[in-house]
Amino acid sequence: MANKEILLKIVNLKKYFDTPYGPLHAVDDLTFDINKGETLGVVGESGCGKSTLGRCILQLIKPTSGEIYFEGSDVLKCSRPELKMLRTKMQIIFQDPYSSLNPRMTVAQAIQAPLLLQGLYSKHDTASINTRVDELMDLVGLAKRFVNSYPHELDGGRRQRIGIARALALNPKFIVCDEPVSALDVSIQAQILNLMQDLQADLGLTYLFITHDLSVVKHISDNIVVMYLGQFVERGSSESIFRNPSHPYTRALLSAIPIPDPDIRQKEVILKGELCSPINVGNGCRFAKRCPEAKDECFACDLSVVEVEHGHFVSCKKFM
Repeated sequence: MANKEILLKIVNLKKYFDTPYGPLHAVDDLTFDINKGETLGVVGESGCGKSTLGRCILQLIKPTSGEIYFEGSDVLKCSRPELKMLRTKMQIIFQDPYSSLNPRMTVAQAIQAPLLLQGLYSKHDTASINTRVDELMDLVGLAKRFVNSYPHELDGGRRQRIGIARALALNPKFIVCDEPVSALDVSIQAQILNLMQDLQADLGLTYLFITHDLSVVKHISDNIVVMYLGQFVERGSSESIFRNPSHPYTRALLSAIPIPDPDIRQKEVILKGELCSPINVGNGCRFAKRCPEAKDECFACDLSVVEVEHGHFVSCKKFM
């Protein structure tokens, strides 16, 4: 790890949303790095702050506080022109390929849109634009016969390939993948995941891969962080997380992964109790109300991060 170049560095990132009842802690004091050419998987149930984290990094949502460094530059201090240029290096693939595409745009128009918005091509230079669109369609495995098709005429897998081509149009270095396969059939999911891995290898891309499916994140991620109500409860390499899941929440998520063998029975961890309020978070562990191993001190003491093995960190009272 020491020899690897850090592409993205996040320090004490927070995003609170104002509500009539107080601030909602969507992202609460997160710190992490992503190395160039690697994939960081962010896992957690719906509402834990995964998508908000990705959007804060790209400045689609303004963080409440914290620091974001991309290639050593402070993203939060960028002027509007600087941020526009930065978007050529940082892109996003959205969860729903249908709602993220303009229904009035053809495949070609959707893919060429970022090229025109960034001024890389003149709208009158149709030959160069068409050549670039053809290159991108080839890159993502989209047949040329769909160039003038509209999103409603295509299936989910092809729509998502359009989204990927659009994200790649500006030759980015970093892509936030916001649950890019969750809306697809399982067989199509595998195709898209394999495509993304091939693109990463060929183009040297770095991914922040957001998902609620640990089996998916195992397939694609170098490192994994597990989120719960705006905070990281565990982080480490993909190998160490699956070999030695240390936080009770991580073990519960892993127990929900189906095993494709009817002769193997896995003990499922059933979580009971109510979710902690993301508004009135209070002291102690936010998972304590649902944790089967919780003790009295878990509800009162603030937690710190403990390294349980090299590069593997967990936030849990039993390790302190």
